[in-house]
Amino acid sequence: MLDLLVQNAALPDGRTGMSVAVRGEKIVEVCAGLQSPAHQVLDAQGYLLSPPFVDAHFHMDATLSYGLPRVNQSGTLLEGIALWGELKPLLTQEALIERALAYCDWAVAKGLLAIRTHVDVCDPRLLAVEALLEVKRQVAPYIDLQLVAFPQNGVLRGAQGPQQHINNLKRALDMGVDVVGGIPHFERTMADGAISVRLLCELAAERGLRVDMHCDESDDPHSRHVETLAFETQRLGMHGRVTGSHLTSMHSMDNYYVSKLLPLMAEAQLQVVANPLINITLQGRHDTYPKRRGMTRVPELLAAGINVAFGHDCVMDPWYSLGSGDMLEVAHMGLHVGQMTSQAAMRQCFDAVTVNPARILGLGGYGLEAGCNADFVLLQARDPVEALRLRANRLQVFRKGTCIASAPACASTLRLPGRPASTGFMA
Repeated sequence: MLDLLVQNAALPDGRTGMSVAVRGEKIVEVCAGLQSPAHQVLDAQGYLLSPPFVDAHFHMDATLSYGLPRVNQSGTLLEGIALWGELKPLLTQEALIERALAYCDWAVAKGLLAIRTHVDVCDPRLLAVEALLEVKRQVAPYIDLQLVAFPQNGVLRGAQGPQQHINNLKRALDMGVDVVGGIPHFERTMADGAISVRLLCELAAERGLRVDMHCDESDDPHSRHVETLAFETQRLGMHGRVTGSHLTSMHSMDNYYVSKLLPLMAEAQLQVVANPLINITLQGRHDTYPKRRGMTRVPELLAAGINVAFGHDCVMDPWYSLGSGDMLEVAHMGLHVGQMTSQAAMRQCFDAVTVNPARILGLGGYGLEAGCNADFVLLQARDPVEALRLRANRLQVFRKGTCIASAPACASTLRLPGRPASTGFMA
C-alpha cells in the first residue's frame, strides 16, 4: 500500500492529470491517472506540483538584522559591508541562531527546502560559523542547508597579514563548512583578486570541495575575475563544481569581450547565480540616466549552455530591507529585469529557482521522478507561468512524504451586483 498518492496534478514540464505515488520517503511512480490504495490521497485539483524551491545564494548570518546597529542610508553595497563590520562585534551566537531559525520557518512556509548560505569567516571567533553549523544540524530534518566559507573583507586583506583570513577559512572548513567562497573584486588590487581566485580554487581542489565566489559584483566593466575563475576551473579539472555569483560587471562589458568570455565559461562548465532583487537594488548607484539594470546577462548565459540560477541573497539585512524567503518573488524580478517574457523564457525563470540551483548545490534525490525524495510543493497555480504571475500560494509543502506546511487557498470575497462571489485571480 502507498503512503501518499497525489492525483490530478499539473507538473512543471506541462503534463496534466498526473499522479505521484509515495512509499516511505520516496517517490515510487509518476504517471497519469494512477489508482492505487494509499493511506493518504491528495486531490491536487489540477494545480501545479513542483519540486521544492532552492536558493543557491543567501547570507543567513546577516538575515533579519535590519536596523542593527543602524539603517543603510545610502542603500549601497559598500555601506552595507561597512555596516556589517559595525554589527559583527555586537553579534551573539544565540541571536544569530534565533534569527536564522526564524528565517528557516519562513522558508519552509514558502516551499524553500534547500539553501546555500555564505557565512563570514573574517571574524577570528568564527562565531557565525559555529552558529550556522548548529542551525544546519537543527533544520536538517526539513531543509538542506549548505554553508560557504566566505571571506567578506577579502581573503588577502587581514589586518594581521594575508594569512589571517586564509587561516580562518581553513578552520571553518575543518569545522564542517561545505564550500569554498571568495570575493576577488574586493581585494586591494586586481592582481590580488586574481591571486585569491587561484589560492581558493587550489584549496578547494585539494579538499575535493565545491567553489562559490562572489565575483565581479560591480558596475566596472574591467572587473573580469570570472575569466580567471573559468581558467582556474579548467586548469584544476573542477568542471561543474564551481559557481560564480552575481557577475554584475558583465552588464557593463562590451559585447566583443563577452562573446569571448561566454565560451570560456561554458567550456569550464562554470555555473552562475544571479540575484535579481539585490543586483537591481545595489548596482547602477553611480549612474544618472541612462541607468544600468544591474543584473548579469542571464538570457545570453543560458543560450550559451551555462546553468543559471536566481538567488535571494538578502532578507532584511544591512544590504536589503525587504524580502520574505519567497523564491517566486526572486524569479518574478529576474523575469522583469532580464526582459524574459516569452513563454519559454518565463519557464526558464521558474527553473532558475528549482532545478537549476539544485544542480549547483549537487542535491541528490531532487525532482519529480521515481526514486527521488518525496519533497514537493503544491502551488495554487496551473502552470509555472501562472505561478510566477501570482507568486502563487503554497497550499501544501511536503518533505519526505510528510506535509510540513500548509495554507488555505487564496481568494477574495466580492460583493458586486451580477458578479461572482469571489475571485482567485486566475484568468
